[in-house]
Amino acid sequence: MRIVIAEDSAVIRAGLKEILADRGHEIVAAVGDAEALLKAVETHDPDVAIVDVRMPPHHTDEGLRAAIAIRRAYPKVGILVFSQYIETRYASDLLSMRSGGVGYLLKDRVADVTEFTDAITRVAAGGTALDPEVVTGLLRATRHTAVLDALTARERDVLALMAEGRSNAAIADRFKVSERAVEKHVGNIFAKLGLPPSDEDHRRVLAVLAFIGER
Repeated sequence: MRIVIAEDSAVIRAGLKEILADRGHEIVAAVGDAEALLKAVETHDPDVAIVDVRMPPHHTDEGLRAAIAIRRAYPKVGILVFSQYIETRYASDLLSMRSGGVGYLLKDRVADVTEFTDAITRVAAGGTALDPEVVTGLLRATRHTAVLDALTARERDVLALMAEGRSNAAIADRFKVSERAVEKHVGNIFAKLGLPPSDEDHRRVLAVLAFIGER
């Protein structure tokens, strides 16, 4: 894959370059601010842009706003937000623009390199990669907090995996239960969230993201 990295920490930026290059990916640009990110995407037409949230000059939400601009101008470029922070306002905007090709992972919660590179591959292929904490934070930022509270702990876990783009079979394997049990959880989730159920993973993710995007 052709990858652009936007990370203001030189140490993390260098580490990402080395990790991804060692796995055969081409790092076409590695930049430290949002303006340089926009120029790099325009120049190199990457498959994926890995973007931090807080970047110069103000270190607030420059990275996310740049990601939204890329999404509008270059919809085929996958966007993986990789940050220490959950920024709910612009994250909701980014995720609700269209289904697929987007991810949001928290740096402190990525367990290993394989998990990270798998997420990049999934985003480049048009899938999603959302940290469960990000999903919970976005849902709690909406007016549906009471509805979210109605979900059981297992239903929350299933919802998080649905938002990652996991199939019923993959969720069943994760929890060591039958697919029928997962189907029941999915049906309960959609009923409680007021969303129509679907057996197609990408439509399920779209429904979850549509719910997140409501204000």
